[in-house]
Amino acid sequence: MGNPTSIVEELFDALPTLRAQMYFKTSLTALSHAMEDQVLAGAQTQPLIIASFQQERFYRQEAHRYERIGGLSDQVYVLSAADTKFSESVDSYEKIAFDEEDALCQEWHLVVLSEHYCAALICREHQGNVEPPLPNAIADSAALHLDQTRRFEGIWTLDRQVSLRAADLLLGRIQAYRPALADKINEARSRLMTGVLGSDLEVETDPFAQRLITYLQASQYKQLKAYRAIALQEQRERLVNSITSAIRRSLDPSEIFAIAVQELGKVLNVGRCIIYRCTDSDADATIQHEYRQGDLTSLAGSTWPLKHNPIYQWVKSHQSTLAIGDVNGNRESTAGIDLASLMQRLQRWQIQGCLLVPLVHQNRLLGMIELHLSEPDPHHWNDDEIMLTEAIANQLSVALIQAEAYAHLGELNQQLAALERTRSNLIAITGHELRTPLSTIRVCLESLLTEPDMDADMRQIMLDTALTDAERMRKLVQDFLTLSRLESGRVEWNLESLALQECVDLALSSLRWQNSAHAAPSMRIETNLSDKLPFVRADGEWIVEVLSKLLDNACKFTEANGQITISAQVLNKKTIEVTVADTGRGIEADRLETVFERFYQEEGALRRSVGGTGLGLAICQQIIQGLGGNIWATSAGKNQGSQIHFTLPSAGKATHYSNRQSRSPQAASPADTSTSRIKASRSKATKSGKSRPRA
Repeated sequence: MGNPTSIVEELFDALPTLRAQMYFKTSLTALSHAMEDQVLAGAQTQPLIIASFQQERFYRQEAHRYERIGGLSDQVYVLSAADTKFSESVDSYEKIAFDEEDALCQEWHLVVLSEHYCAALICREHQGNVEPPLPNAIADSAALHLDQTRRFEGIWTLDRQVSLRAADLLLGRIQAYRPALADKINEARSRLMTGVLGSDLEVETDPFAQRLITYLQASQYKQLKAYRAIALQEQRERLVNSITSAIRRSLDPSEIFAIAVQELGKVLNVGRCIIYRCTDSDADATIQHEYRQGDLTSLAGSTWPLKHNPIYQWVKSHQSTLAIGDVNGNRESTAGIDLASLMQRLQRWQIQGCLLVPLVHQNRLLGMIELHLSEPDPHHWNDDEIMLTEAIANQLSVALIQAEAYAHLGELNQQLAALERTRSNLIAITGHELRTPLSTIRVCLESLLTEPDMDADMRQIMLDTALTDAERMRKLVQDFLTLSRLESGRVEWNLESLALQECVDLALSSLRWQNSAHAAPSMRIETNLSDKLPFVRADGEWIVEVLSKLLDNACKFTEANGQITISAQVLNKKTIEVTVADTGRGIEADRLETVFERFYQEEGALRRSVGGTGLGLAICQQIIQGLGGNIWATSAGKNQGSQIHFTLPSAGKATHYSNRQSRSPQAASPADTSTSRIKASRSKATKSGKSRPRA
């Protein structure tokens, strides 16, 4: 078993006046080469050289030099770790492999003794650091592994007494490993070590050499700082590049946050790192992305309070970074924040220090990065840590803006696709709806012009046909104009308290007038309105328009022996629901929402069995939504009838109307005199130049 006692400790115990110094590895390399070069120069005769190497690779780097040194003296001893394969070659110097538990594994020694020259370099590797490392080992994690930055403590001297003491200690260690070398070691002692090994001495070194070493040490220190700066920059660039790569690979903020939270938490070596999205108006946020060390409570999936969190509120209001190194060190105020009210919450989350960096774009808050420390020791957030976190925050802000832009682009593409479909439908429907009546009108007029002898009955048929198709064209143009006004928001709503029965009567009267010009089949239309139904708050003219179009649709898709029902019910004190139901073709389940799209036709735009532009329900939807209500369709399926429901705000008064049932488009009586207000509204709108929804 090797000797666990350090040669350095033994030397300093024997010579207590010695003072240890700190050396970088490059300094020791330069000193060792200088001492070896003194021997290689041939100025000394048969010197004693003792060298020890911590690892085999260090010995291999110097093996060629010791082959030359071994040819100059028979007192050359090389100690190296047990894994060094000394048996592979035969050299002219002694090789001693020491045990892996020997203190020599952590030491660097070189002693040169001759009659006219002596030097000793006795050091062991320093386990600590000359100065405090960068916080959390951010920058020097890579640099400390560079061989040049290793540091050793001990002594380099040209003093003979120190050199003799060091040589004596090393020879004793060599003889313990190689007892067979006792005679050779005694020869070296008798020839070169006859001086007095005293303990009370002053160490002297060559002033020029000492100044050179000091300069070398200072240069090495600057080099170490440069290594740390380079390592920090490399670490920052690597982290930023990883986030940038994630942004390039995906526009999904969740995926980018998942990478960023892990990378940032590991690099800064914090207890917890969370990144979440938030806005100025959010009262709380859900933590979805978290990095934490094992001893901390996980916050993933939990609700993170924002509204009553003074730390978050400070960052939000200032839109700047907030660093708190020790929440317990200043409970009264940190950046003007009362931490005393937050202590219980911070303790529950095991937060001893924190760093908050907002994700901001053009003064708009997008999210937050929070770093939490759990160690009880106070921590100072330095500029490097803050700058690195802010750089990541900038990247994440850009990622969020890009994701939003991409989402908006997707919505715009959908809108453009919808507009393209609308344009195609518009061309198809208007081409069909306009060309057909125009052709009929032209044929009728040409017949009247070219056939002066046409009998009166046929002439009347031609005129009626032309007028009917002209009215069809007028309705098509009117529907286009009405929908355009509604969608552009250019409608002025004249809201008043109305009796729903009045609107129903006017809609039935309008339907009767439309069908009076031609023999439409008789159809049963029933109204089921309670005489205690409250008034509705709406624009009567537009409500009549909605009811007229719903009744017109119901008539188109219901057989002659079918039935149409108009009913209403009070949903609550503020809302009344109106339903127009029929027993006609019905609507398939997957088309209950589609029927409200512009130009929708049940059988397609150009192969339908009933007339119409497909704008009726779209106009109704715009009107009801403009009045603050909702409209929807229900149906049990094809050929099982359909129901169109819409809601209106209640005005809170009863109409006192009796039920009117068993009406038909032909037999419906004229509207009651109570409809005079709606008629007057229409007349007033016409005189003031406002276009009505229907003629």
